[in-house]
Amino acid sequence: MKSDRLLSLLLLLQTRGLVPASELAERLEVSVRTVYRDVEALSASGVPVYAERGRYGGVRLLPGFRTDVTGLTADESRALFVLASQGAHAALGLDRALGSALRKVMAALPEPHRPAAELTSRRILVDPDRWMRVPRPAVDLDVLDRAVLVDRRVRLRYRGSGAPAPKTYTVDPYGLVVKAGVWYLVADHRARPRLFRADRVHRAEQLDDPVRRRDGVELAEVWEELRRRVETRPAGVLVRARIRRDRLDRFLRLHGDRLTSPPPEPEGEWTEVELAFPEAGDARPLLALGGSVEVLSPPEIRTLLARAAAEILARHTDPDAPPA
Repeated sequence: MKSDRLLSLLLLLQTRGLVPASELAERLEVSVRTVYRDVEALSASGVPVYAERGRYGGVRLLPGFRTDVTGLTADESRALFVLASQGAHAALGLDRALGSALRKVMAALPEPHRPAAELTSRRILVDPDRWMRVPRPAVDLDVLDRAVLVDRRVRLRYRGSGAPAPKTYTVDPYGLVVKAGVWYLVADHRARPRLFRADRVHRAEQLDDPVRRRDGVELAEVWEELRRRVETRPAGVLVRARIRRDRLDRFLRLHGDRLTSPPPEPEGEWTEVELAFPEAGDARPLLALGGSVEVLSPPEIRTLLARAAAEILARHTDPDAPPA
C-alpha cells in the first residue's frame, strides 16, 4: 500500500507542481505527518522532492524533473479502459483524442496487463443515457468549454424551463457537467449557484472579464449542492397508488424516480406505493399503465385521471367529440 501511495504522491506532484501538504493528505487519505514521511522516503530514493514552509508553501519537485511511471496494477489497467460511451467526448471534440490516448496507454502498459485491458475495452460498455429518451437538439459546447478552461465570464441568452422567451444572464462558470446524457453549465449568477442546461442556451459569448467565483469553492462542491437541491425539492402533490404485481417492473422503469421510498415486496396481486409530483397534472402519465394502476388518494388526482380517461375514450370512439 505504501508503494502505491508513493506512486500516487509522485504523480500528483508531477502534474500539479506545488501542492499544499494538507491537500495531499486529503487526496491520499492520510495524515499530514504521513505525507511528510512519504516525502522523506521519496527523497531518500533519489527523487528531487522538497517541502516549502510558510503560508503559501507545500511540497514540490525540482523544476524539470519527470519520470515515466509504468507501475500500473492489473485492475488499474483494466479500469482505464472501462469508459463511458463516446457521446461525452464527442460533444467536447475529444473523441479522436480519446482513442489516441488509449492507444498510447496500451503501448505503455506492462506486457502482462495488455490482454486483460484490451479484452475489457471490448467486453464492457457504459452507456449513460436512459432508455427511450426524448431526442434532444444538438448542443454546441465550444464557447462554454473554452470559457471554463480559461476562467472567463460568459454572457448567455438562455430560456429556462417553462419560460416564454429567453433572457440574458452574465455568469461566472465553475465548469461543465454531463448527467444522464444532458450537459449542464454550473455557474454563479449574482454570486448564487445556478444550473443552465446547455441545450437551452440560444447564444453564448465569452467575455474578456476574468471569472468571479466564490473563494475556495470548486465545481464538485457546487454541483453536489445543486444536485441535492433538485432531488430534495418539496413535492407539490403526494399520490398513493397501487400497481399490479406483474406490471411493477414496468412501472418502476417509467415512474421510479417519483417514488418517495422503495416499494414493499409484493404480497398479493397489488403493491401500494407513494409518489411525489410537482403539480397535479404531472400525474397524467400514470394512465400509460391503464388498468394496472389505481390511484387511491388524493381524490382530485382520481378525478383528474378519470376525466382524462373519459376524454381518451370519447376521442377514440367519436373523433368529433369535443375535449372533456
